[in-house]
Order: sequence, then structure tokens, then C-alpha cells
Amino acid sequence: MSVKVLILEDNPVARGFLCRVVSESFSDVSTIVEAGDLAAARRELGFGARGQPHAVQASPFQLVLLDLELPDGSGLELLRELNGYPATRIVTTLYSDDEHLFPALQFGTDGYLLKEDRFEVLVEELQKIVRGQPPLSPAIARRLLHHFRDGEGHGTAGAASVPVRAEPDHEQLTPRESEVLTYLSKGFTIKEIASLMGIKWFTVNDHI
Repeated sequence: MSVKVLILEDNPVARGFLCRVVSESFSDVSTIVEAGDLAAARRELGFGARGQPHAVQASPFQLVLLDLELPDGSGLELLRELNGYPATRIVTTLYSDDEHLFPALQFGTDGYLLKEDRFEVLVEELQKIVRGQPPLSPAIARRLLHHFRDGEGHGTAGAASVPVRAEPDHEQLTPRESEVLTYLSKGFTIKEIASLMGIKWFTVNDHI
């Protein structure tokens, strides 16, 4: 598929890195547009200052990568404004703590990637979009797995906002496990997930 991509990232070095990741992930990228802050991203999307679209874009973005910590606000604001916009929305950040992860999931992100992951890992995760699978950094997938296994509450008080290191590739979850964890993080029950995935409820339990 032809892919038009918006990358929202205030750090020029990280922005260039993500551009290379996107170019490597999709053989037919037509356009990569870069934005260094929320205001620039909104202009590129045709949004007003409060996130209201001025008009339907003739050529909308198919993929939006957005950082959460920006000079003029939080990427969560744009993530919420993108509800209803015809693009896959992927958070690209350094943070894996609950205070960043769960609000992003609740606001509708389609994936969550850590910029500290190796180039090859990020490429592999982004390519999952074509297969209809959610891009999740291995550390994020494990964080979600532990969260639901241990019965932790969302937004744990005092959670430290610290970067996490990418883990070895052999610890990555299977695509099915990642899909189950994404549904769980969005509040679906085991039975609902089984229905959505077309599998038995006890098979869902096996994945968690």
C-alpha cells in the first residue's frame, strides 16, 4: 500500500531516526512529513488550534507517529483529536510507565513503541500494521502482560517516568499474545476478546 506518514517528534536526531525506520518498514512510502511540535502537526493534518479539522484532506495521512512529551503540550492531546481520523496512530516515546502507557491506550493509540529499541525491532513492529497486528515494543508487551497477570490498577500512584531498555528479541511475544494484550488494555473481557478474535475463551487465557 502507498503510505503517507506524519512524524511528530521534537528531537531532530530522533525524528531522523524514525524517518529511516519508516522508510525501511514500507517499500512504497510516498511522503514522510515531519513536525517538531503540536502546532506544526495540527497544521499538517488540517486541524485548527483546538484540533478541529478545517476541511476533509484530499490526501490524508495513513500513519501518524507521535511523541508524548512535546514543547507545546502532550501528544495525548493530538491522539485524542485524531479519533475519527483515518490513520493508524502509533506512540513513539522513551517512557513505559503507567502514567504514559495507559492514557495513550485509552485515547486510542494503535501501537506503542519505545525509541530505545533497536532499529531492526522497530522496523519489524511497524511492519505488523500491514498484517493487521498492533505494533508493541517487547518491553511494553511484557509490561501489559505483568499488569493483567498481577491485577494492578491503571495509573499506579507514584509510578516513575523513566526510560526502559529494550529486552532481547527472544523474549518477544507472539502476534496473538500481543493482540490479546492490546484488547485487554482497552478494557475488553476475555469472552469479548474471544469473540473478536474468533477463538475460544480458554484459548485467550492461554495467551495471558
